[in-house]
Amino acid sequence: MDHRHLVVGAGPVGRALAHQLVDRGHEVTVVTRSGSAAVPGARSPALDASDEDALTRAAEGAGVLYNCANPGDYTRWGKVWPPLASALLAAAERTGAVYAMTGNLYPYGPVDGPMHEGLPDAATDAKGRLRAAMWRAARTAHDEGRVRVVEVRGSDYIGPGVGSNGHITRVLPAALRGRPVTVLFAKDQPHTFTSPADVARLLVAAAEDDTAHGRVWHVPSNPPRTQEQALTDVLRAAGRPPVRVRVLRDPALAGVSLVVPVLREMRALSYQWDRPYVLDDAAARRHFGLEPTPWDEVCRSTAHGVPDGR
Repeated sequence: MDHRHLVVGAGPVGRALAHQLVDRGHEVTVVTRSGSAAVPGARSPALDASDEDALTRAAEGAGVLYNCANPGDYTRWGKVWPPLASALLAAAERTGAVYAMTGNLYPYGPVDGPMHEGLPDAATDAKGRLRAAMWRAARTAHDEGRVRVVEVRGSDYIGPGVGSNGHITRVLPAALRGRPVTVLFAKDQPHTFTSPADVARLLVAAAEDDTAHGRVWHVPSNPPRTQEQALTDVLRAAGRPPVRVRVLRDPALAGVSLVVPVLREMRALSYQWDRPYVLDDAAARRHFGLEPTPWDEVCRSTAHGVPDGR
């Protein structure tokens, strides 16, 4: 694989990916709007990745262009993602870089049973349709021979640096102080959680394997845990006792969402939490020989990743 890599985004996956690539001796550039990625050993210029020409210039000579961007505010996805996704795909096409996309499970929508890569992208909510359209455009370009693409999909993140973007890490600071916490939708349904470091490992493996291109792969992840179990496991790793876990359900959530727009967006994804939400990652395990980071290690790093002062 070429030794130059361009990573767009410096969230949990982007940073983990940059660290892994640097550790492997690659030349890495991590671009963000602010230029504040500050990954040791990597360049971190400021760049608006939705500017197709600027992104193309940054991607010149790179073997892989990684899409690790995540406009965190759900309420802005419809405005931010389309031009960003278009620029990323165009830059990969114009430079010849492999386009490795960090995806999620939203495109599938509600399903019965574990989610595998053979399921159709059948989401009916706006966010799921948007992510499905992004992959459809990239896959079409791949099938037409214009670019080499691959997408890896993980479930909800748990790990250091996830913070308020994760359902467990969002409530973890309060739980570490021994306070009761509130989770959304349900606390007793099995749910797959994915380590950002494992997403990064699969991105690297899939990008450098020509036989892996043109399709979706699911990130090897640990067995599902309920929200309450996952939180209790992280607390145990930190040497802290369990805390009381309350649940905010509909219709209470409906009332709160009237004044908190992001909760209104999340209500459309309630199916991910009020019933089993389980990832089938067997294909990636077989093809790449990858295993998830051990759960105990994930829990320790998650607990230790909470800033001092909590």
